[in-house]
Amino acid sequence: MSGFVDVLVIVAVAVLVIARQFRTHAIDAERRWWLVPAVLAVMALRGPGIVDAHHRVESLGLLVAELAVGLATGAGWAWTTRIWRAPDGVVWSRSSKASAAVWAGGIALRAGLFGLGYALGVRQDSAALMLGLAATLLVRGAITTRRARLLTSSPAPAPTYGDGTPSAPGAPATRPAWKERV
Repeated sequence: MSGFVDVLVIVAVAVLVIARQFRTHAIDAERRWWLVPAVLAVMALRGPGIVDAHHRVESLGLLVAELAVGLATGAGWAWTTRIWRAPDGVVWSRSSKASAAVWAGGIALRAGLFGLGYALGVRQDSAALMLGLAATLLVRGAITTRRARLLTSSPAPAPTYGDGTPSAPGAPATRPAWKERV
């Protein structure tokens, strides 16, 4: 595939994933959360253009930095995502305003890396960006799925009123899901 097609794939995946995460949705901890990142990584690694042959050291340094930004963005996004279990046992999630800030920071860092590469004269392929996106999605999926599994393995919360006070005498008070802080 050409670089243009790679960019279209990157943009399409990012828009779909980000748009989905800012809507409330149920988490299925048993689904293959690693599949999209794996496909992106294979697409990124399939060609020889991921490292600039004329600037190997600089190119590899930028690639490592891109992967580090991707891993940090994925972890930050996962930990700023609100996750809660409904009384029926279904685990729900929704990205928060802090998640949007993490994404904005990740995009700014990636733009800075691209600018640095341009200043160094390094030819940068879209494969590095695709590999960074794969790292972001892989880490985010792993952490979010782990958090969801921890919620499903814990005992069901005691019934409470909307303000968090126990609805049954002697029942422990629990924090309502809408009051969860990230």
